[in-house]
Amino acid sequence: MKDTFKKIYQLKLSIKGISPKIWRRIQVPENYTFLDLHKAIQTAMNWEDYHLHEFEMQNPKTGELEKIGETDDGCETFCEPLVPENKAKLSKYFTPENKVALYTYDFEDNWEIKVRLEEILPKKKGAKYPVCTAGKRAAAPEDIGGTGGYEEMLDILEDPKHEEYEHTVAWLGTNFDPEYFKPRDVAF
Repeated sequence: MKDTFKKIYQLKLSIKGISPKIWRRIQVPENYTFLDLHKAIQTAMNWEDYHLHEFEMQNPKTGELEKIGETDDGCETFCEPLVPENKAKLSKYFTPENKVALYTYDFEDNWEIKVRLEEILPKKKGAKYPVCTAGKRAAAPEDIGGTGGYEEMLDILEDPKHEEYEHTVAWLGTNFDPEYFKPRDVAF
């Protein structure tokens, strides 16, 4: 990405349906597209981009809710029209009055992330973007079964006598801690 931007969009990403919240604060260049944002969210949540996704956001010019995502030329009959994510710029959608988008990932697990514009900041000289500046809790693992599967996983981890405990720990890795998160661990 060309370093021609002057402003930074500070966004808070919060997974819906999980309490306490799993969230990240990222800063991205103003010239990012929604495809770039998708990739940043995948990295911030430590996901592998195995599944389909889309954004929903109000178009500030028309007031209409638009779906933004990967367009498929072979999808004329049953698919809703999508604004091409590789062309839709964040700066055309996110404004001080239009701050919230919904990102849905993996339509089977149905992860929903609220993307909220917190601030528009000047670019810091010498800084590299995107960057994760804050967050809480480890990301929910992919293919866990959505929020219900995530809650079940937490219950299993709390009970070493549970019949699925060893399998779950082997799948997650022995170092998985649902409360651990350090922004410096996010490598864009």
